[in-house]
Amino acid sequence: MSTPGRPKAELILNEDERGRLTSLTTRRKSAQALAQRARIVLRCAEGLSNTAVAAEEGVTLATVGKWRQRFVRSRLAGLDDSARSGPPRTITDADVERVITTTLESKPENATQWSTRSLAKRLGLTHDAVHRIWRAFGLQPHRHETFQLSTDPLFIDKVRDVVGLYLNPPDHALVLCVDEKSQCQALERSQPLLPLAPGRPERSTHDYFRHGTVSLFAALDVQTGKVIGQCHARHTHQQFLHFLKTILASVPTGPDVHLVLDNYATHKTPAILRWLQRHPRFHLHFIPTHSSWLNQIERWFAKITTEAIRRGSFQSVPHLRQTILDYIAANNRHPKPFVWTASADLILGKVAHLCGELV
Repeated sequence: MSTPGRPKAELILNEDERGRLTSLTTRRKSAQALAQRARIVLRCAEGLSNTAVAAEEGVTLATVGKWRQRFVRSRLAGLDDSARSGPPRTITDADVERVITTTLESKPENATQWSTRSLAKRLGLTHDAVHRIWRAFGLQPHRHETFQLSTDPLFIDKVRDVVGLYLNPPDHALVLCVDEKSQCQALERSQPLLPLAPGRPERSTHDYFRHGTVSLFAALDVQTGKVIGQCHARHTHQQFLHFLKTILASVPTGPDVHLVLDNYATHKTPAILRWLQRHPRFHLHFIPTHSSWLNQIERWFAKITTEAIRRGSFQSVPHLRQTILDYIAANNRHPKPFVWTASADLILGKVAHLCGELV
């Protein structure tokens, strides 16, 4: 520390040091603390006393003395922040390696995955240490996801066909994603809902009364976001044929209609094929098996389930049916299409990568 009456360390700059210090004080991207240290050293080198520099920079004498001495001792490197002291490291690299390899390459005797406490007990560490290592390396043994690879021999062709409709729809034609959401249950909660309140979510009873089911047939216009929908008590080819007639009555006359749909048997019955032969402007595009994620109507089904069905309480099937139709009407008053961005090459590349992990 530099104090009055104590000899100051002699501070002499060469031209290179003076230029670099001046640059630190004028550069916009310099940290303000580093720029101030450079100014302190420059003013001291001009012969100003520590007291004068402290008053000029608005810092204490101790601060000026500190950076003066550090520059004399270590030159420009002395202006950087030194490593802070702290407790010694207790988790070694070997401990980290043991946690990672044990997590990835083994399982506990009586469980399907490790917990922080079971692994800590196995390795002689604290569960907090295991948790920190897992978090640092993105390991989450408690999580589990499912997947299903399509075995459709025409998988690549069908992906390119459907994605091509999304990214480059044909001119003067409609592209509709069609599917059925079967077995929508009219569930009535056994007790009234407890409403949302600050610090408390909305709550409902876990038990309910069943009043029946309804099947929702829907077609999503991928360009406008509008939905054509119908509810039926059953889910057979007769209801699907009736829905095709509804689509025919709802779309403009003239343009071709491209329907994206899954491989459900009701879509391929002789009655459906005869109807399609009588209406040649309707073209069917089947997605691959086990690939419902490729049909945009599935995303809309998830939306209506989350926003209108799952948390509802319905006293009857007509109540549920009217709720669904009201949701469709509201959707069509302010339609908003989904934006499809994934190319066929991107999708096929991800599938190929997943297949590579299974080899």
